Amino acid sequence: MSVLEYLANGLVFSSIIVLSSIGLSLVYSIANFANFAHGDTMTVGAYTALVTFGFVGTLGAEVLGLPLGFFLALVVGVAVAAAVAVVTHKIVYEPLDVGSIGLLITSIGVAFVYRAIIQLGFGTGFIEFQIPLLRPIEALLPFGIRMTLHDVAIVASAAVLVAGLHALLQYTDLGRKMRATADNPSLARVSGIRTDRIEIWTWVIGAGLAGAGGVFLGLYNNISPRMGFNILLVVFAAVILGGIGSVYGAMAGGFLIGMINQLTPILPRLGQEIPFVPESFGIPIGIEYANAIAFLIMVAVLLVRPSGIAGEEAT
Repeated sequence: MSVLEYLANGLVFSSIIVLSSIGLSLVYSIANFANFAHGDTMTVGAYTALVTFGFVGTLGAEVLGLPLGFFLALVVGVAVAAAVAVVTHKIVYEPLDVGSIGLLITSIGVAFVYRAIIQLGFGTGFIEFQIPLLRPIEALLPFGIRMTLHDVAIVASAAVLVAGLHALLQYTDLGRKMRATADNPSLARVSGIRTDRIEIWTWVIGAGLAGAGGVFLGLYNNISPRMGFNILLVVFAAVILGGIGSVYGAMAGGFLIGMINQLTPILPRLGQEIPFVPESFGIPIGIEYANAIAFLIMVAVLLVRPSGIAGEEAT
């Protein structure tokens, strides 16, 4: 594989991580705890879209190699992930009179419940969307890039969702109230903002973006009950690198961590590009260590700059 192809794969993977990271950061900024069920919320969105696509898969024409039925399934997956998160918030998190650590521990139990229910319904194996594989885009092959229209659809859809979130946060009354609540909940409450409603909207948007990330991750790889859990470390690393609690920091962190994750296979070849260095020289780290590298980056950021790129100090 060429370096350009690794960069293209990194762009696709980063698009998925960015969506998931924004959702996690949003929830932290207002609910004020690290939601360890976030990865399994991605899984809920993916399986919901899978079931929906089984009913509407042949609906409509194709857009970027995907039938319109897939995008309808995506919307349903986002909606169900958001609904599940809101119900969990109202039934589990809200009644608890515990601090951030207590809610964090509770969210781990919630993640196990999500995963167990999915395993009961679908088993523990891998499943794929019944979408025919596409040939790489011919125009990109001369550059050594094997990218399909499905990859383009993931990047384009993520860009639309991120742009929509930016517009919501900057130019709508809801967005201004969300930013005010995240900055100072007490002052926002005194100013007349219904912070309880803002918290519900935060769960809807954050979990919805997680659901979208799960659907795209299922399209990019495959779907399994542990898919969200397996990627959760990468998402946390992205949020902490960007600055936990910062939406725009999460975007930057998600992009950087996603690119680093997919560029890991290049490391063993670095020595080959240096003059007068034997060809066998290099950093002996393959793709199997990509998540470990994300973990090391997360630890380094916590030790050196806990505030990350643009956020508050992580605790």
